[in-house]
Amino acid sequence: MKISIINGPNLNMLGAREPEIYGDLTLERINNEIIEYAGKYGYVVEFFQSNIEGEIINKIHSLNNSADFIIINPGAYTHTSVAIYDALKSVSVKSIEVHLSNLHSRAEEFRKKCLTTGACLGQISGFGYKSYLLAIDAVYLSTTK
Repeated sequence: MKISIINGPNLNMLGAREPEIYGDLTLERINNEIIEYAGKYGYVVEFFQSNIEGEIINKIHSLNNSADFIIINPGAYTHTSVAIYDALKSVSVKSIEVHLSNLHSRAEEFRKKCLTTGACLGQISGFGYKSYLLAIDAVYLSTTK
């Protein structure tokens, strides 16, 4: 099973950016945790991060015949990107959306509106970097009987 993990804008700044909200782990460290965790299922994971919406869309399109699953953290594009929603809907690869913080308990009202989530099987948020690990479990549970 090949899983593609896609991270959107500002996630390259993890560890330095608002650690009280997003934690103190860097994206590289989170990726290492994901590799180790996914290994228990024998999954192969690849990582992609971009601050540019079009690059994220191109990546999603490229996965149509080369990945078994997408785990995506669209970052702020969650709240604004019909284009990423459409890209996720345009491929045959199933996806799960993840977020480090619980969007629905954040003070900013705009964070409670999630455009991209509707193109995914579900959303996992609020568990810090473990949201990604829970998504790996969800991949396993959704692909076994």
